[in-house]
Amino acid sequence: MTIFEALRQEHEIQRALLKKLVKTHGDTEERKKIFENLKHELKIHADAEERHFYIPLMKKDLTQEKARHSVAEHHEMDELIEAMEDTDMSASNWLKLAKDLEHLVTHHLDEEEHEVFQMGGKALTENQKTSLADDYNKEIKKTR
Repeated sequence: MTIFEALRQEHEIQRALLKKLVKTHGDTEERKKIFENLKHELKIHADAEERHFYIPLMKKDLTQEKARHSVAEHHEMDELIEAMEDTDMSASNWLKLAKDLEHLVTHHLDEEEHEVFQMGGKALTENQKTSLADDYNKEIKKTR
């Protein structure tokens, strides 16, 4: 397995949780559970991805700028999640924030899969692609 395949698997989990979250209503146990699960998945993914994908890409001229941009998007997601945590789940703007998060995360994942992965494929050796995937998957298993 390569780092790209490992990341794509995690992206599918995030997409599914986001779809479920924006279909929830009000201050319900279901909404709380999905939101907590999504926050956890985004955090463990971002931490492991930065360590085992973006830091190696920042060391390469070809991918440095894209890697920095993607890490900055992780911070934008964190800020949006904080805004959601500070908003009553039954408030109408909570769902708007959830949809904003869905849009931001989906944009980030699409950009990563269609642009960063291609550049990373050129910048990383075959050996790096598999060893980074091993390290990434070990960290995800440990934190899940």
